[in-house]
Amino acid sequence: MPKRLLVVESPGKVKKLSQILGSEWIVRASCGHIRELSDQGEDSLGFTMDGSSVRCNYVPRDQRAKETIGQLKAAVKQVTEVVLATDPDREGETIAWHLKEILGLRDPKRVVYTEITASAVQGAIANPRKLDFNLVGAGLCRDCLDKLVGYKGSPLVWALNNGAKSVGRVQSATLHLICQREKEILTFVPQDYWNVWVDYVEGFRAFYHGTVNARSDAPEQATETHDDAASSSTETPESKRVLSEAEATRLVEEARRYPHQVILFEGKIVNRQPPPPFITSTLQQAAGSKLRLAPDKTMILAQKLYEAGLITYMRTDSVMLSAEFCTSARQWLEQHDPPNVPQQLAHHRSGKAAQEAHEAIRPTDVFRPSTELRGELSADEFDLYVMIWKRAMASQCRSAQLRKTQIITQSGALLWQARGQVVEFFGYARYWNNLSKDAILPFLQQGQMLTLKNAEHEQKQTQPPPRYSEPKLVQLMERKGIGRPSTYAPTISTLKKRDYVQQTKGHLQPTALGLEVDAFLLKALPDLLEAEFTAKMEDALDAIAQGKQPWQNYLINWNQNYFVPALAKAKTVVITSSPTNKAAAVERKYETSRTRCPDCNNFLAKIPSSKVKKKFFLKCVSGCADIVLFWSDLNKTWQPPRTKAAISENPQKPPVKITSYPCPVCKQPLEEYSYTKDGQSKTMLRCSAQESWKDKKHQDVAYFSTPKGWWSPKLGEMNKISTPSSGDVC
Repeated sequence: MPKRLLVVESPGKVKKLSQILGSEWIVRASCGHIRELSDQGEDSLGFTMDGSSVRCNYVPRDQRAKETIGQLKAAVKQVTEVVLATDPDREGETIAWHLKEILGLRDPKRVVYTEITASAVQGAIANPRKLDFNLVGAGLCRDCLDKLVGYKGSPLVWALNNGAKSVGRVQSATLHLICQREKEILTFVPQDYWNVWVDYVEGFRAFYHGTVNARSDAPEQATETHDDAASSSTETPESKRVLSEAEATRLVEEARRYPHQVILFEGKIVNRQPPPPFITSTLQQAAGSKLRLAPDKTMILAQKLYEAGLITYMRTDSVMLSAEFCTSARQWLEQHDPPNVPQQLAHHRSGKAAQEAHEAIRPTDVFRPSTELRGELSADEFDLYVMIWKRAMASQCRSAQLRKTQIITQSGALLWQARGQVVEFFGYARYWNNLSKDAILPFLQQGQMLTLKNAEHEQKQTQPPPRYSEPKLVQLMERKGIGRPSTYAPTISTLKKRDYVQQTKGHLQPTALGLEVDAFLLKALPDLLEAEFTAKMEDALDAIAQGKQPWQNYLINWNQNYFVPALAKAKTVVITSSPTNKAAAVERKYETSRTRCPDCNNFLAKIPSSKVKKKFFLKCVSGCADIVLFWSDLNKTWQPPRTKAAISENPQKPPVKITSYPCPVCKQPLEEYSYTKDGQSKTMLRCSAQESWKDKKHQDVAYFSTPKGWWSPKLGEMNKISTPSSGDVC
């Protein structure tokens, strides 16, 4: 029987799909993107804009991609039909187009499914479609935009000579959010205030609520939100803020002077709707808050669950659920939790840019016992799966019912308020509990006199806004329209790798380098940092994906009308901000260390550096010349660089001796080189052809002296060196 070829993205799907499709199918993986824009042409962009057209030059991403392309071409020759089954999103559609181009497929069949189950995959195979060139156009436009901004914008920050590596369309806007918050924290001025309360013998505490004349009859504001990035801790109730100790003392004295009486006792039942099922952003937020998982780790785990056929596709911005799942969930509730079967499901709305053809993230089989999966999955995978299951099931349940109570008492002209809440019916919260703990108030009669037990006040201080945790940052990026589901995790990861932000006690803090880059871009390319500007670009890509705008026209117009003039203006900022321009150079502010300068006794500054283990070294910025200290793991102290002392004591270069051993790469003799490390003298062999040291193959040529002879971490023992083939010779 002639075979058919199914091409997917991830190798992790191959085994499961092969089991579903059977022996008449060959399943192969592209391993994600197999092509990228080349580094050829003007500014190494890999594409040219000529008139009204854009010409892209794509090349294999790396050696692995070249090998994959060769394997796929060989597989194509073995079959009569090729089906492209890359992921069901814009990126997946673009990868499918690249496969069509590189494999020379004329009109390939395209299938999409959001879960790797027999019914979903076989249903997709039975209903193929053609490639969606609107989605492909949006993907190609994103490629070109990102490279244009990165390759044209990054040289601007290189000129700062401070270690800054890159500028990015989404990256820089996200960094700006983090830096803005840091500035708010640094400029925050704390304010003292006093919390005033009374305790009653009847068994509850009430907080100062103003005076009789200033009483507000405004309705209570609803606080029923589903914040997936929030921690489980609840805020302590407080009184209306009192801004002086004298006033707080007066209120306490007045509370003790006058009798207390109930003037309002109000109780009502409030329904709280179930939360929607997870989308990419809310999954990352909840996993960060409840499981302490970083967004990139969450997506790696979710990918594994998807490939195992346990959940639907994990990159989605739609809260829609299939009718089949809703029916299945209802059947599960009827069997296991009948009181939670709703008469009518809660209605959840997706964001305006959501792709409604997609589903939310949910389990593929709600009836599969978790005991079966515990032995198949890692602990993190299992915890994430259970969280997804509970959230999807919660979305199909009845609302929770809360009995909310409010008591207002009066003493003299002062009012005091107490709030209570009791869960009458848990509903969805049996599976997704985001309800505050019960706060039980006694049942009282209006007009009832109360017995005062105590009246007190406590001094407090306003706190600066907190730094963003990774879940909170993802929530903010989604709300402001910066990036899309597939970009949240990689963007945060890139900011860390670039040393623009660092993790501090579970929160993201900009480094001195990050703050400096942001301050520069705020002057050079301010629009690029604005969330609204970046969100409009995402809206334009969405319009291209929907066929409302040609991608080439958008790219050319955006470049000509905005980016070229913006870059020209930015280059003037580079000149005035360059460290070589002494008159205009802005004094850099560094974080202060607790170590003092050995000369002037002032505290040393922390100078960011990605080249040292601690990510910073210490330097005197108070005028002392050449006072620089590096951390020594050996001595656990800050010390001046050893090379400086070594040079002053012995200005000659370390001794070098030419040996008879041949270099395994170029056959030149190896040289014996002596050096000092951690206070110990050491010897190594390296190639004597110094001009070749930067060559990749030569970087492995390093032999160290051991009791058994010369040994290399990459090449093994000296006596096991094999003669290199002609292809290996420089």
